[in-house]
Amino acid sequence: MRKEIRATISALGGYVPSTILTNEFLSTIVDTSDEWIRQRTGIEERRIANAEDEATSDLAASAIQNLLDTYQVNPNEIDAVILATATPDHLLAPASSLVCKKSGLTNAFGFDLNGACSGFLFGLTTGASLIESGRYRKVIVVGADKMSSIVDYKDRNSCILFGDGAGAVLLEPTTDDYGVMNSVLKTDGAGTDALLVPAGGSRFPATHETVQNRAHYIKQNGALVFKNAVESMANASGEALDLNDLDAEEIDWVIPHQANKRIIQAVSERLNIPFDKVKINIEKYGNTTSATVPLVLWDFAKDFKPGQNLLITTFGAGFSWGATCLKWGQLVAKKEEVEYALPDSATI
Repeated sequence: MRKEIRATISALGGYVPSTILTNEFLSTIVDTSDEWIRQRTGIEERRIANAEDEATSDLAASAIQNLLDTYQVNPNEIDAVILATATPDHLLAPASSLVCKKSGLTNAFGFDLNGACSGFLFGLTTGASLIESGRYRKVIVVGADKMSSIVDYKDRNSCILFGDGAGAVLLEPTTDDYGVMNSVLKTDGAGTDALLVPAGGSRFPATHETVQNRAHYIKQNGALVFKNAVESMANASGEALDLNDLDAEEIDWVIPHQANKRIIQAVSERLNIPFDKVKINIEKYGNTTSATVPLVLWDFAKDFKPGQNLLITTFGAGFSWGATCLKWGQLVAKKEEVEYALPDSATI
């Protein structure tokens, strides 16, 4: 009897820009404080890409390069690249085409996927489906966003939240009991107005008025987003556990979208999963949208052991949300046992 093919994560990469944007600096340009930001969000600092030299494709390509530099992976064997992003370099052409070129993935096809803060989860499920079909053997899913390009640094409610970064995983087939399990994915367009960039698309193309009205920046109803995020992530996580015949006690690690520490704590309480099982790096990076989940996986990869159950859950604009369970598998061999060093940083 033929064994079921599943998609397992076999390698990881990550990248964050060198410039650190601190709470203290933000307090000099908007009416806020380090204490207020920490208490309300859990964020201490965030990374900001170079305005001219680093676009989303550069962040994504750097994360993939980190993966290729770290693990024994042949770039010529990569079949596909799924780029989850809400901030592509251009409306046309797809940023994924630039990522493939910059990463030297000459035999891969690529496409962009915009699920906002749920983009990586949607991309992970899509990539897993490609592997499970048996037609593809190596698929890279990369989440990358340059949120600083759409953040209004005159709006204290949004500028404190977001940062830039990218994370990537390689999916490969396995017939062992590892890999991506069944997922619960949801969207509800009724929440669109609560979190969006109003102008720049086909409904409101760029005009002098849209620029003057600062309509190309993020606008959000924070209270409504907070409420829906807690409820949606908790409910989707419960459904994913049921779908995969798992109890909360069987989850070793929770990998949540890093939007707000209070949201993460509330979801943990609703699931009755101890907070010490929840992985968080929001204090270092803020909300990097599509990049939050893969950056958490990258940051804490040494803590995950083969056979452990991970619960991934997200919520974002759209509204988009979901959850999946993942049984951690064996990573491919590293090229050499060296620690990845973050780029030299400059604090502002």
